[in-house]
Amino acid sequence: MCQHFLLSKKARTLSLGKVLRLSDDEAYSAFKTIRFTENGGKPVCPKCGCIDVYEFKARKIFKCVGCKSQFSLTSGTIFANRKLAIRDILAAIAIFMNGAKGHSALQLSRDLGVQYKTAFVLAHKIREAMASQVPAELSGEVEIDGAYFGGYVKPRNYKENRRDRRLAENQTGKRKVVVAMRERGGNVATQVFKAEGEAVEAISATVIPGSTIHADEAASWDALHGLYDVKRINHSEAYSHDGACINQAESFFSRLRRAEVGIHHHIRRRYLHSYASEMAWRENNRRVSNGNQYLMTVHAAAHHPVSQQWKGYWQRSAKHG
Repeated sequence: MCQHFLLSKKARTLSLGKVLRLSDDEAYSAFKTIRFTENGGKPVCPKCGCIDVYEFKARKIFKCVGCKSQFSLTSGTIFANRKLAIRDILAAIAIFMNGAKGHSALQLSRDLGVQYKTAFVLAHKIREAMASQVPAELSGEVEIDGAYFGGYVKPRNYKENRRDRRLAENQTGKRKVVVAMRERGGNVATQVFKAEGEAVEAISATVIPGSTIHADEAASWDALHGLYDVKRINHSEAYSHDGACINQAESFFSRLRRAEVGIHHHIRRRYLHSYASEMAWRENNRRVSNGNQYLMTVHAAAHHPVSQQWKGYWQRSAKHG
């Protein structure tokens, strides 16, 4: 009997205990090596790119000889202006990677012993770093499908008062659709819209010309026929017919639904794209060991610029509303 990858020894190459046992200096050195790996672990000025940099002995601050600016290990990264220790950030990423279906901010706050607000922003910064590794282009046989989230309408008590909650006129107006684009045997990319019909332009920008699109018979995808070779499947007749099938795209939504129902319980529509991108990254790297997932995410975070969405989030600046 074939063993599932997640149960195999190959999948377990990261020990959370090992990360937590790192001293402050060891965690600092590990992050420093990952951030400046292109320069052999030696610091590079994030402002001017100069490699002639020296470090203060009294505190962990660098100074660039070229532009005279001072910077810390996380300056210019998604963790800029941090208050958490580097070891706590590395532990948070390790914990996040070990959640096969995701990790809630509430549980992360308990794991790290920090406020919920701190864990919430930290988790979203990790998601933003993960999203930067989701491919921007897809090709070959690409399956397209959409799934609606949010806008729950509570059913009426008596049968005669009940309405068909699937119809647009009976929705609250809060629901959005996640459109998944998935290569056959390859990567998946996601985007969020108010309706499936709005996704055609984004699909044409993501799926390169010459690819074959597989979609169901929803009218939203009719416009794709002028752009690609499109194969349609009528689900009222079959799941797969004459080579047309979107089962792999639909299986992605199984992961996203389980994350919503089992881990987060509720996802606000303004953050839906973040959770969808996280699940796309997890799906794309589901056969990668947790140790390599950890290194990939730390590298992405260390090379990701300051987040425009999450910087100063709880200060309620005008852009956050």
